[in-house]
Amino acid sequence: MELIYTEKELQKTANAILAEFSTNIFAFYAPMGAGKTTLIKALVKELGAVDEVSSPTFGLVNEYADGEGNPIAYHFDFYRLKDEMEALDFGLEDYFNTNAYIFMEWPEKILSLLPDNVLALKIEILDTITRKISMV
Repeated sequence: MELIYTEKELQKTANAILAEFSTNIFAFYAPMGAGKTTLIKALVKELGAVDEVSSPTFGLVNEYADGEGNPIAYHFDFYRLKDEMEALDFGLEDYFNTNAYIFMEWPEKILSLLPDNVLALKIEILDTITRKISMV
């Protein structure tokens, strides 16, 4: 799978990603400013979250729920982790064992902890408004 998109096409792109893959665990590899959080916002919205989506950089994880309060997605940002032990300390493995979707930014910080069913996606900056996403 390879998609080229602009911000105006985010919801369509998010829908295509969710329709294309049967996994619920996604790892996004991309440079700073490539739009990881922006794409994850679209994915979470597509799943029906009612919460405002933001980057969990300082809290490491944000939980998003449906209208009845059931968790439907967890959004991780590992940018500030010093080592993998920090991820284990806050119970990362427990999150991997839920039925909720898992969206991870900076997964290269926890490579040895990633489960087998993770889908690795790379976002590339093509120009100021255009991105390309592909499987790694």
